[in-house]
Amino acid sequence: MMMVKPCWHCAVSPSLAVIRAAGAPFYRRCYSASMAISTQPTSPELHKKVKPFSEIPGNWKNGLVNLYNFWKLDGFKNIHGIMLDNFNTFGPIYREKIGYYESVNIINPEDAAILFKAEGHYPKRLKMEPWTSYRDYRNHRYGVLLKDGEDWRSHRVILNKEVIAPQVLGNFVPLLDEVGQDFVARVHKKIERSSTGQWTVDLSHELFKFALESVSSVLYGERLGLLHDYIDPEAQHFIDCISRMFKTTSPMLYIPPGLLRRLGSQVWKEHVEAWDGIFGQADRCIQNIYRQLRLAPTNDGKYPGVLASLLMLDKLSIEDIKASVTELMAGGVDTTSITLLWTLYELARHPGLQEELRAEIQAARASSDGDITQVLKAVPLVKGALKETLRLHPVAVSLQRYITKDIVIQNYHIPSGTLVQLGLYAMGRSPHVFPRPEQYQPSRWLRGEHSYFRSLGFGFGPRQCLGRRIAETEMQLFLIHMLENFKIEKQRQVDIRSTFELILLPEKPIVLTLRPLQQRK
Repeated sequence: MMMVKPCWHCAVSPSLAVIRAAGAPFYRRCYSASMAISTQPTSPELHKKVKPFSEIPGNWKNGLVNLYNFWKLDGFKNIHGIMLDNFNTFGPIYREKIGYYESVNIINPEDAAILFKAEGHYPKRLKMEPWTSYRDYRNHRYGVLLKDGEDWRSHRVILNKEVIAPQVLGNFVPLLDEVGQDFVARVHKKIERSSTGQWTVDLSHELFKFALESVSSVLYGERLGLLHDYIDPEAQHFIDCISRMFKTTSPMLYIPPGLLRRLGSQVWKEHVEAWDGIFGQADRCIQNIYRQLRLAPTNDGKYPGVLASLLMLDKLSIEDIKASVTELMAGGVDTTSITLLWTLYELARHPGLQEELRAEIQAARASSDGDITQVLKAVPLVKGALKETLRLHPVAVSLQRYITKDIVIQNYHIPSGTLVQLGLYAMGRSPHVFPRPEQYQPSRWLRGEHSYFRSLGFGFGPRQCLGRRIAETEMQLFLIHMLENFKIEKQRQVDIRSTFELILLPEKPIVLTLRPLQQRK
């Protein structure tokens, strides 16, 4: 979004500090989604003297021992389970030191509100060193995902107006709706070619291509043709580069990229080749846009894509535009594709919910007079289904911020400059935050008063996911088209757990069966 997305450019995986230096005490593995976390909501009645930072519970006195134990337990694949176990052991706040990195971890929505009020004018989180190392090596600019300080803020303000402001939604809808309809047509063709009247498949690769086609259409203003049986070699090379970039990013979270570069490692070489291909695609798109503008200065009202829009706006340099658009593209493929895969998995387990969603979509269609933008405004349960997926299966394990002032959380003093993490995966499974957390209930999001700082799959505040508007629209349209055309079934009612590989992925393939709701003529 395989990986991205929401979208992990809002969260940048669980603590990269945790992953890079990673270590932890000798924790037992915990995968249970229904595990009772021994946390209590923030208590406003606490009037005791504020406790010092040194009294925050946790394992933070020997980072090297923690690192060894974490490695011994293969914790890199189960960082989310370890965080869940820690909250069960220590309560709603704990402190840990992993290798030479240190963090404070929280779980309650009320505490999240305190954290984000202390993020300052220039919110700062951990960086993706493999990505910054490549840019430094090739002398490329950083995009807003990787920038900090005033440079980040000034560029983010410009990009917000073009990418995330509510009024730009109308630009994206026609492009994303077209890709969604093409995906449905592709599924119908697959079913027609089978002799069973259905299609049983692991959709992960198909959804990856769908997400890449969608984000390319919006960002670059051009289709790659990934939903055809034959894929152009240049487009296939782009797919391969995206896949290889994610695959080579993970190892460099554990081993410094600079060291791998000096050693001439194959991982570093492949990472560079992958990013070269990705930036090369952006260069080709920029050249195509300039060529089109010379030949036809007007586009007859059709939205030309974010890249062209930014070039014509002429408020950022070409290199800055290319950097941010490339990051948006990279962060918006696996993140959306994996979220959609988890959503289809949950809907397959709840056929009654599928019928509820279809009824809502049908009613929205009837009242919209054929305007898909109006349909999107009338499907709160569809939107709730995506929020519920991101609650149970978040793309990132946590959100992180370095706080810019002293704060008090759970009656503990936390000094300015501390890395504080909100456990997204753990919060989604806390019965104190979500009643019956093990149940998939999109209707819980229809009661707005209970969602305060609980839906944070795309982050929060000025550093929330820049691509969230694109991702939300893409996924909502996908579900609308799929539910209007197919029944989604699962062969066996087997729970599938998450594993960590840069983002949270299904531990094993999710095989689904798609049946047409009615025969096509």
